[in-house]
Amino acid sequence: MDIQDMKQACRKAGFINRKEAHAMGLDKEANGQLLSFLKQAEPDQVIAAYMPIRTEVSPLSAMTKMVARGNRVCVPVILGEGQPLEFHEWTPETEMVEGMFGAAIPKQAEVLLPDIVITPLLAFDLEGYRMGYGGGFYDRTFEKLSEIKKVLAIGYAYSEQEVMIVPREETDYKLNAVVTEKGILTF
Repeated sequence: MDIQDMKQACRKAGFINRKEAHAMGLDKEANGQLLSFLKQAEPDQVIAAYMPIRTEVSPLSAMTKMVARGNRVCVPVILGEGQPLEFHEWTPETEMVEGMFGAAIPKQAEVLLPDIVITPLLAFDLEGYRMGYGGGFYDRTFEKLSEIKKVLAIGYAYSEQEVMIVPREETDYKLNAVVTEKGILTF
C-alpha cells in the first residue's frame, strides 16, 4: 500500500468517525474548549476559523464570541487548485455567499493575514499531524503564512477523530495544537 492509498484509507475512516461523533451533539463542549484555548489570544490578533460543512465541528459560537471580544475573525476562501487559501474578514453580520465545496464565504472581500488559524480535519494524531480532504490547501497556506509571520496552527475536531498515525509526507504541516470537546492537546 503506497502513501496515497494509506491517506485515502485514513480519510475514509475519518469521515466515518467524524460523522458518528457529530451525531452525539458535542459542538457546545468543543466550543467551550476552543474559547478556553483562545483566551491566550491578544485582542489585536487576527483569528481564522471556518464555515462548517458536512459533519465538521462548528466553531461559529466561538467565532461570534471572539468578534464580541474585539478580535478580527476571518474565514478561508479557495482561490483555485494548487493555491494557498486567502482569508476574508467575517462577523456575525457579514453577508455570505456559497464558495467552492459548499462552504460559505463573505460576499465582500476584506483580506486579512491571520495570527491563529483554526482548521477543520478528518483525523489527527498525537504528534500533531492532521488529515484533511486531500487538496493540500491548508498545508500550502501554513507554509506561505509561516514565511510572512509566526502563525499558531490549531486543529479543531472531535476526540473520536484521533488515529494512531496520520500518514504523512514532507509537505504535510504539523499543527501546534488540536482542540476537541475533551480538551486541548499541544505539540
